Amino acid sequence: MLLLQVSRALFELFLGIEAQARLGVAGVVLLLAVGVGVRARRVGLAVGAAVMFTLLMIQA
Repeated sequence: MLLLQVSRALFELFLGIEAQARLGVAGVVLLLAVGVGVRARRVGLAVGAAVMFTLLMIQA
């Protein structure tokens, strides 16, 4: 259980650093929106932010 949480935290940290390096603040805001949408169980927010993040990462 602890290993899963640590690996998830490291993955989130890596994703945040990568998004900031490629997209700047917009990437970090989109990742934050995905996280908030998932935790608040707002599927539309999470999916919309994930799609936008994916499209921007493809373009970067």
